[in-house]
Amino acid sequence: MGGSTRRGALSLLAMLAGCTQVGPDFTPPQDPWLAGWHTPLLAQATARGAVDLRQWWASFADPTLDALIAEADAHNGDLQVAGLRIAEARAQLAIVQAGRYPQLQQLRAQSLYLKQDQSASPSARDSVFWQSSLGFEVAWEIDFWGRFSRAIEAADAAYFASRANHADALVLLRAQVADTYFGLRTAEARLDIARDNARRQARSLQITERLFRHGENDELDWQQARTQLLATEATIPEFENQLNTLRNTLCALLGRPPGALPELAAGHGQLPLPDRAVLREVPAELLRRRPDIRAAEQAVAAQSALVGVAEADLYPQLSLLGSLGWSLVSSSRLPDSFDIAAGPALLWNPFDHGRRKNAVRVEDARLQQLLTLYHQQVRDAAREADDAASGLVRALQSAAIRDQASQAAQRSLALASAQYREGFADFQRVLDAQQLLLQQQDGYLVSRGNAVSSLVALYKALGGGWQRQAAAIDRPTREQMQRRTDWGELLDEQGERE
Repeated sequence: MGGSTRRGALSLLAMLAGCTQVGPDFTPPQDPWLAGWHTPLLAQATARGAVDLRQWWASFADPTLDALIAEADAHNGDLQVAGLRIAEARAQLAIVQAGRYPQLQQLRAQSLYLKQDQSASPSARDSVFWQSSLGFEVAWEIDFWGRFSRAIEAADAAYFASRANHADALVLLRAQVADTYFGLRTAEARLDIARDNARRQARSLQITERLFRHGENDELDWQQARTQLLATEATIPEFENQLNTLRNTLCALLGRPPGALPELAAGHGQLPLPDRAVLREVPAELLRRRPDIRAAEQAVAAQSALVGVAEADLYPQLSLLGSLGWSLVSSSRLPDSFDIAAGPALLWNPFDHGRRKNAVRVEDARLQQLLTLYHQQVRDAAREADDAASGLVRALQSAAIRDQASQAAQRSLALASAQYREGFADFQRVLDAQQLLLQQQDGYLVSRGNAVSSLVALYKALGGGWQRQAAAIDRPTREQMQRRTDWGELLDEQGERE
């Protein structure tokens, strides 16, 4: 290689090394208020211990719930789609990464049958021949302004956003399974209470009817007892329908068709009383780790890079072109040929009536939208955590009070019944005591159910349960996709741990 050639190559390398990236460099959005934010009510609910947020459902010590969450992890359709979107994002990233290399690498081959007009020639020899040619062309647009590197940056952020969205789907799924499961247990317990009170009221109805038939009481006591019993019995089909709806919802989350759930027979109507701690860290740190917040941040990063991609279009495009060509002719009167061509090319259209500049403005407006949405999402996350913590504390307080009220109502009913049998009170006091007992027992179960639901909502608001050990795409799905399309190693990388 001559000295001038070496100097040219070195100059080209120096020029490439000096390539810059236009557009804004991404900086993570900040919410200064978050550093000092906390939920005062949370300390009241979390004073007795600590729970591992990675598997917060284990704090309920319910094997049925553990099994349901494991099944949902394996078979839920929405979660599977979120995992497939990771594969899609990886393929998109691989497409964009190809911009680092020559954009055009084209092999061209052709063979032509030619016939020349030889009417003016004394000989028609070689008037028919074949011409074959083979060529290779290459074109490489130098990433002088960072168009391709910014595009890779955007696709890379989109890939990590897809992983964060998958983790968020996992958080949502586990919270939905737990909330639906405990809602079903609450409905079972409320149904049992309704049936138990209906049996008690049925016995009262039998007594009043017998007394009325024997002329010892008037019809009013009998009809009032009958009215109260029918009102209580009317709630039973409502609870049964609620149970059916919750079972079907749980089946959908598990990836099953609607139907019975035999595993729920164990632990019928049992509700935990949440009185343990839920945190070991400050809430602000947990909010920053929420998968949806991380996904929103990656969306901002991707859009920030797209501003740079649009801005790079404002400047000239510098490309290196090269071609090799061989031409072979069967005619002895025509020579074969070999051609080499190489050189730079500059493309720039400065007069586009503001189209590219407005394209930059469009991308920048989208970036600002995502920044605004990010800050709003952080505020919403804090609100969700505060609402859930407050709901947990208040529901526990309500449950404690209603438990005492239920015990008082039971004693009141026993006294009213005894006084009625001895003739010291009318039947209305018995009816009132029965109605109060049903209300307080049902209210106690509702408060306990609300406490559990608030605790699950708090775990969800803090982003608990997003870690997953299994691959985002299960083995049968990967094998099916590999049989249909050559995915290379892209699907294998789904086994990365979050």
